[in-house]
Amino acid sequence: MTRSTSERVERPSRLGSAPPANMADTRPRKPAFTTRRGLGIAAFMAPAVLFVVVFIYYPMISGSQMAFRNWNLTDLTDTSWVGFKNFQAMFADPVFYTVLGHTAVWVAGSIVPQFVIGFAIALWLRRHFRFRGLYQALIFFPWAISGFLIGILFRWMFNSEFGVINDLLSKAGLIDQPIPWLADPKTAMIAITVANVWYGVTFFTIMILAALQSIPDELYEAASLDGAGKARTLFQITVPSIRATLSLTVLLRVIWIFNFPDIIFGMTGGGPSNETHIVTTWMISITQQGDYGKASATGLIVVTMLLVFSVFYLMATREKKGAKS
Repeated sequence: MTRSTSERVERPSRLGSAPPANMADTRPRKPAFTTRRGLGIAAFMAPAVLFVVVFIYYPMISGSQMAFRNWNLTDLTDTSWVGFKNFQAMFADPVFYTVLGHTAVWVAGSIVPQFVIGFAIALWLRRHFRFRGLYQALIFFPWAISGFLIGILFRWMFNSEFGVINDLLSKAGLIDQPIPWLADPKTAMIAITVANVWYGVTFFTIMILAALQSIPDELYEAASLDGAGKARTLFQITVPSIRATLSLTVLLRVIWIFNFPDIIFGMTGGGPSNETHIVTTWMISITQQGDYGKASATGLIVVTMLLVFSVFYLMATREKKGAKS
């Protein structure tokens, strides 16, 4: 009786004891960091770092210092330091505020339809149906085309004489005579915004569809069993589950559209009468006139505006998430 009791007492200690010294440790070991290994990592990273420094940071710093100099191609003999003179000239120019208004219309008029249409298409593509892959390829295809080429395409579509837009509206009985879309200041902004909406819907569709596919199907099954309708499921399951992706995607698109002159140059070049100029296209036109100092000052103003917007936007979205948690 005593012997069996002692064996039972010893058994746990044997199981919990350390493995024998001769037993090999099969766990993978992290290689020790040596000077040679560090030099190898640095050698592999050096080309990428050099490329970024030479082609991104150096032009950025070199171009920024032009904003504080009298840098004009008409007279390169005088590139003296003028401080904030170029910035003062920009803020004193009434065209600058007009262009800012155009930029606000351009961004707001593009981002809202892109988000709504892209979200709807992403919800549709999340379902399983026949030829789903083909529809995804057709929807994602515009994103592979240059924005400038899209602008040229829509310039022909909105042509007042033989454009397909006027032809369709005429056949539908909506217009009696052709509309000069790109020649009339009242309709030119509408035309370029429509083109940008068509081009940018794809980005929202890609990002939102990727986020939707990460939501477990069990959540929708549970909501269906609880009798939740489509609207309730959308706003209580779908949107909260991908809120971070939606916030980041909207922020990226705002920055992108703010700095996206491709379609405008392809369709109107900023005309007619500068009515479709946004800040970036106006900055390019100033560069074409040779005033690099003023153009560089405009670029720094744009960077500052986007930086301030990004900070406040991220703070606002973070507060909303914190309030719900």
